[in-house]
Amino acid sequence: MKILHTADWHLGDRLGRIDRTADLRRAVEQIGKYCEEEKVDVLLVAGDLFSELSRPESLRESIAHLQAVFLPFLRNGGTFVALTGNHDNENFCQTLRNAMMLAAPESTLAGALLPAGRFYLAAEPTLLRLADRNGTEVQFVLMPYPTPSRYLDSCAQHYRHVEEKNRALRAAFAQRLLEIEHDARFATSVPTVLAAHIHVEGARLPGPFRISERESVLFSPSSLSPGYAYVALGHIHQPQKLNGSAHVRYAGSIERLDLGEREDHKSVALVEIGPQGRQDEPVCLPLPSTPMYRVEITCPKLELPGLRERYPDADQALVRYHLQYAAGEDNLEEVLRELDHVFPRWYERDWKEAGTLDAPVNGSAILSSQRSFHDTVSDYLQAELADHSDRRALLSLAEELLAEESE
Repeated sequence: MKILHTADWHLGDRLGRIDRTADLRRAVEQIGKYCEEEKVDVLLVAGDLFSELSRPESLRESIAHLQAVFLPFLRNGGTFVALTGNHDNENFCQTLRNAMMLAAPESTLAGALLPAGRFYLAAEPTLLRLADRNGTEVQFVLMPYPTPSRYLDSCAQHYRHVEEKNRALRAAFAQRLLEIEHDARFATSVPTVLAAHIHVEGARLPGPFRISERESVLFSPSSLSPGYAYVALGHIHQPQKLNGSAHVRYAGSIERLDLGEREDHKSVALVEIGPQGRQDEPVCLPLPSTPMYRVEITCPKLELPGLRERYPDADQALVRYHLQYAAGEDNLEEVLRELDHVFPRWYERDWKEAGTLDAPVNGSAILSSQRSFHDTVSDYLQAELADHSDRRALLSLAEELLAEESE
């Protein structure tokens, strides 16, 4: 069975004022080509299929695009398997799964052999079995991101601080995984793939960034059983083997999603599982990546004329720039207009008058009065939280509050 391991699609995502739909669709379409070229049996998304920034119309369009890209794959006997991550909206994904069950009822028996040619979405810990076109069977253990509603009962959802909550979630996740592994329906004679959206200690993160128990639910590498033929991980956006183990791997995100990923080379992992387990090393297949730059401009008169030569891909690049200008020498409005032409996809900018001690002016906060209240607040928060470690969680909370305000 050929499995294409991917993760962290974040469909419907935004970066500052820039809608990432076109960039992400380009990556999705390349994944669709790989499914055809490599004769993939199972396309696996290890969490975060959607972005928490997706609005209802964006979700609808994303699903329509998935249908257009992968319908030939499904009709040819391929199977699309996904599990939910921390950025997937739990209510939406559970509703989507329920609707899929109505449209194409499947066996509710854990570990049952399910038909190919369908899309399976795991919003809860799930055990399922699939066969490829030649009849080779592989068992999948699908473990969504550990959230209280997924893993803790109402009595356990009381904690004094975030570290206590994360410890409870880690223990509950491990217990659910252990229960699946010891279930009578778990076929020990069938090669098994574990797919999980979690943060495992030892994973490489961008730059000097470190995550502690306060920011995340951290798992020890020893918590992943060595008996799995392959461990498909999502959540960390940098593609990598974990602790040198070829069969334990983060696929990484399918696109560069923020400036911390600007040096990443994105890819997906192709792994083949036979009756006796994994065959050969997984192969990484490259994905197109949008260029991203942080630009410092300290002398507009000298630097602006050479920017296009310096950044030949400026039309496509996502740019965060800081401008320093001299009052009386530089016309700020003209300089900003010129930068709009050079970097049409800037997602954040600020400027400062040379010689002043004041904080830079955030250009993203100067918004058109014609924009809606929702868009104005949303764009402002995205710019202000661009480098905040909890950016996505805070933006998700803001979206909920804005939705309540509009009701």
